[in-house]
Amino acid sequence: MSIFRFVIASLLAAWAISASAQGSGKSVVQTEHVRAELLAHAPDGVAPGRTVWVGLQLAHQPEWHTYWKNPGDSGLPTTLKWQVPEGVTAGEIVWPSPKKIPIGPLANYGYEGTTVLPIPLTIGETFKPTASGSLDVQLKASWLVCKLECIPEEGEFALQVPAASSTAGHASAFKTAFDAAPLQLPVGSSIRIEGDALRVSVTGLPAAAMGQKLELFAETVGVIETAAALTQALDGARWTATVPLSSQRSDSPQVMAVVVAHREKAWRVEAPISGAWPTGAGASSIAPAAQPSDATPDPVSLSLAAALLGGLIGGLILNLMPCVFPILAIKVVGFAQHGSDRRARHLGAYAYTAGVVLSFLALGGLLLALRAAGEQLGWGFQLQSPAAVAALAALFTVLGLNLAGVFEFGSVLPSSVAAFQAKHPVADSFLTGVLAVAVASPCTAPFMGASLGLAVSLPAAQAMLVFAALGVGMALPYAAAALIPGLARRIPRPGAWMDVFKKLMAFPMFATAAWLVWILGQQSGIDGAGALLALLVGLSMVVWSLTLQGRTRTVMAALAIVSFAGLTLSVGPSVVTVQAASTQAKDSLWQAWAPGRAEQLVSGGRPVFVDFTAAWCVTCQYNKRTTLADATVLRDFRARNVALLRADWTNRDPAITQAIAAFGRNGVPVYVLYRGSQQPIVFSEILSVEKVRAALSTL
Repeated sequence: MSIFRFVIASLLAAWAISASAQGSGKSVVQTEHVRAELLAHAPDGVAPGRTVWVGLQLAHQPEWHTYWKNPGDSGLPTTLKWQVPEGVTAGEIVWPSPKKIPIGPLANYGYEGTTVLPIPLTIGETFKPTASGSLDVQLKASWLVCKLECIPEEGEFALQVPAASSTAGHASAFKTAFDAAPLQLPVGSSIRIEGDALRVSVTGLPAAAMGQKLELFAETVGVIETAAALTQALDGARWTATVPLSSQRSDSPQVMAVVVAHREKAWRVEAPISGAWPTGAGASSIAPAAQPSDATPDPVSLSLAAALLGGLIGGLILNLMPCVFPILAIKVVGFAQHGSDRRARHLGAYAYTAGVVLSFLALGGLLLALRAAGEQLGWGFQLQSPAAVAALAALFTVLGLNLAGVFEFGSVLPSSVAAFQAKHPVADSFLTGVLAVAVASPCTAPFMGASLGLAVSLPAAQAMLVFAALGVGMALPYAAAALIPGLARRIPRPGAWMDVFKKLMAFPMFATAAWLVWILGQQSGIDGAGALLALLVGLSMVVWSLTLQGRTRTVMAALAIVSFAGLTLSVGPSVVTVQAASTQAKDSLWQAWAPGRAEQLVSGGRPVFVDFTAAWCVTCQYNKRTTLADATVLRDFRARNVALLRADWTNRDPAITQAIAAFGRNGVPVYVLYRGSQQPIVFSEILSVEKVRAALSTL
């Protein structure tokens, strides 16, 4: 069984494809809660050496808000990704000063009403305007808009800024934003740690601000208690404020910037931190003292050991998944064909193990590289692309047809491929290991989530060891069967049963393909799933036509290939088009999760249970249909007035990626019970009725 060159090339190509973003491509995007418009301000025109201002104007519906660069206790800042011509450089957002938005005992920093986020575009000497004499700008923006609930929104914008004529029509909107931007104060201010509080001392404030009640906003996230009241005082021309440090502080910066605001005016201070940060929260940024050689192992070593063990166990369990077991079983049964050739078995085991381990290292390295580049990704990221899901469904369909006896690879592929397999059995075993990892990607297993969550928090070299452990665990059963004589002797002798067993293994492959079609339906809707089914039928016809002989093969293959190409052109776009996510949960018992939603409900005195899930996660679906559907568990949820939130990670969602990372996880499932002022309970990947009910009894 070998289709390695075809399936591996197609799989790698699919993994390299991401779903194209959707947007209006205009200067205005209107949602139910925000009207977003891309504005320009270039009263002097566009020319080298000048600065052109563009800005995203957000007009919020009443009581809705978006967020500042530091969103406060919850939320996410608006992000802007620009496409500008060569010779033009986009700067950073000039953030207007925010307002404090209380939410129960918490507080956020953000904007209500109408605000503009200005960005300078620096025009270089190499800039050349378009044929129509304009500067063409494109923007992809993402923002989180909240009221009682929070809704992630995005839009794509395009704008042509005239190179010569005036764009002063938006001057008043930009003037309001510039006036609200903090003015940098001269040197002389200071920031100091005093016990469990931060003391800010500011000089250079205008006389009109002295003696007024001012607001203080820290640009660094999570350092101060956002909702705490300031203790303010005047010492001559020096204004001082003291604010408590956050009990959940995760950072201990050496330099910090704060914004002091009064009504529409604001001033910015950036200064080094003096004094010692208190130990405890945030102490991770302080280098630990050297330990003696007989000291207790440090937490990093313990975390690495736990992650390695979890990766090994997770890899072992992967072999039991329906998409992996047929590959492993048929490979082990193949020992019978080697007879007593121990050397061939041993070499095959080493090559298979190398293929599995190196493939996991490649996938892990890609994940770490993309995260280092700023992408919010977690384990399972390859299944968040409809193109990758469709390619895997095609792969499992082809493998199922082969196992069912519809065709042999030698009959549909060039003879050189079959000759390669016969002449290079070691290389064939290596590629089988690569294929095993490829088909394992739709599957998940317990213990992997916690291990990979630990892995991405470790240094890159240690993280790669965890991915290697996952590969070793997956390769271990085959290697043991090949290298331990006693196990190899227990394999039945060749016979007719081998053909029956091979055909039986086709059905797990078809079942996995059907499951992938269902997953794609969650991403691209019923039209996408139907289109994929049509393409799989067309692909099956192409494969069958290649098994024919003579002139019949030529005619039927040409007809099948043309039909498949026509199907791809006509319905293919429906497969890779991501359907807009609904803001309502499908199950009336569950609400849609959004950033900050759980914290808002908890602040109102209500416990919250969050299910971080995905359609492609087998363990998630098992728990959803067992423990989370259990009548006694649902009765306990209702009796204790627990709010049920479901975070769907089927499609890529950076907010969910950040949320699960905060609990030390890098993939789903993740289950969290928020309990007021107590620490949240994070459950294991396999939920049990007893554990959930026991946790609920503590409320």
